[in-house]
Amino acid sequence: MAEQGDTQPGPRDDSTAADEPAIQVDSGSDADSTYGWDDDSNSTQSLYSSITKHVYENGRRYHSYRQGAYWGPNDEIAQENLDLYHHIFSMMLGGRLYLAPIPLNPQRVLDLGTGTGIWAMDFADLHPSAAVIATDLSPIQPSLVPPNLEFQIDDFCEQWTFSPPASFDFIHARCIYGCVADYPALYAEVLANLKPGAWFEHAEISVVPRCADGSMDGSNIGKWGPLALEAGVKFGKSFGIAEDVEGLMRASGFVNVRKHVFPWPIGPWPKDPVLKSIGAYNRLGWQQGLEGWALFLFTKYLGWRIEEVQVLLAQIRKDLRNSSIHAYQNVVVCYGQKPEKETPISPS
Repeated sequence: MAEQGDTQPGPRDDSTAADEPAIQVDSGSDADSTYGWDDDSNSTQSLYSSITKHVYENGRRYHSYRQGAYWGPNDEIAQENLDLYHHIFSMMLGGRLYLAPIPLNPQRVLDLGTGTGIWAMDFADLHPSAAVIATDLSPIQPSLVPPNLEFQIDDFCEQWTFSPPASFDFIHARCIYGCVADYPALYAEVLANLKPGAWFEHAEISVVPRCADGSMDGSNIGKWGPLALEAGVKFGKSFGIAEDVEGLMRASGFVNVRKHVFPWPIGPWPKDPVLKSIGAYNRLGWQQGLEGWALFLFTKYLGWRIEEVQVLLAQIRKDLRNSSIHAYQNVVVCYGQKPEKETPISPS
């Protein structure tokens, strides 16, 4: 793994970059060939059971704790997809886990929406000085973990109860699109629980595929973004956070906010070997993940029949195998700092 101070390959800083990244297409041979309970035993057991059981719909498994608060399945297929995207993030960041300039020896760290827990486990291994807490709605994390890591089943959209307050050196969130109805409220909790001068990093994948050369026009891949955004609106939890995160962080009171944008090809069509590899893995992630991304939202909030969903997914998968479509996604990594001192409010 690269040291945390290493230079990043390929990010764009939106303050200076053009709207579209210049990704060279590999014009060689086939690009695809490369890649409040009572403290008694009954109530305690009942609470434990409600957290650890699951719900099954449309052949997929979902969390039961705060059922319906999150749209994605938590079965083995979904977990493999989450771990695959952790690998793609690692490739994107050159082996790093984060970009924020946190202290070398952080003492208390929080990971929101940890999923399989792979980021938190890697972080805990890399920073043995830190007591790491990682939360999620699903109890899918492994039991054998670094001794400085604790998993908690919790909803980070509810009021936080961490003690003592203002005690975290670093708070991290990745891919929580479609999870949050009120980002200002969430960011207020983050600020309240950070130490003065501590850092928050929020990384998101844009759900809207882009294309710089027109090759995506009329494709089924191009239909995905608008449908995902519409589903998020009806679900009440935005899927457009990648485009909004910088402005929301600044408006919430974070300082020294920086945003980096990375292009992720959908398919191994770029000439650049790193982007080609990222594109190959990202295409695999789409092929593996599409059903889980769509079933809950499209059937419950867009009113589609499951057969209609499966037809669209088959059409998108066909486009994913078309190496002449040069689609990509933007991935945003945005970090900001809690002010060292609170700004006094001027009397009116």
